[in-house]
Order: sequence, then C-alpha cells, then structure tokens
Amino acid sequence: MASWEDVDRVAAVLPDTAADGDRTWRVHGRTFVWERPLRAKDRAELGDAAPSEPPAAFYVADEGEKEALLGDEPGTFFTTSHFAGYAVVLARLDRVPVPELEELVQDAWLARAPKRLAAQYLEESE
Repeated sequence: MASWEDVDRVAAVLPDTAADGDRTWRVHGRTFVWERPLRAKDRAELGDAAPSEPPAAFYVADEGEKEALLGDEPGTFFTTSHFAGYAVVLARLDRVPVPELEELVQDAWLARAPKRLAAQYLEESE
C-alpha cells in the first residue's frame, strides 16, 4: 500500500512540481495533493469512520470523478462537508495500492496544472 514517500516519488517526476516540508505538492504554485489533518468538525462528522492517521487530499477532475471514487471505494476514499462543492477527495493512504496512487497523483496534477503544461505533458507521455 502507498506511503507519503510514494506520493513524493510520484509527484517529483511531474513537470513544474514543488514540494514543501509539510507534505504539500504544488504545480506552478497551485496545490494538487497534500496531507489534510482532520479537524474536530471533520471527526464529529465521520464518527467511528474517521481514520487515525491524517488523510491525503487529492484534487480530481470534477465532482463526477469525486463521486465515483467515493462510491467505488468508500473504505479508502471519503469527504467531509468542508469539501462540499469542491473536486477534492480524501484518502486513507494505507489502503491505496501504489499503482492507483500513481494515477491519483497524476490526475490531481493534471487537474491543477496550467492547460498548456498539462497538454505538453500528455503529448510527451504518449
């Protein structure tokens, strides 16, 4: 299963990506994946389903993708009211297989990268 070291390894090869010491990765200054400790309100909403470790937050392409992840793997992916209306999903990293993590990080990067940079990356990846 995935770890923060895996997140860093995957994100590090994406163009124009910068990481800082608090487990936040940005593309062209825009955050695309980060550690998101749960707040008291989040824990109250989640109840017994709240993870003990801080989850990873990933931008996704849109609300449809968010809902698909939440529906397909509710034991791994979740959200809170804080993220209502935002294309962001929270994940328990210890339940995410590394190949799926690679796709999540790349998709998060694509969702936040400038359009020209994203298009160039996709063209070069083919």
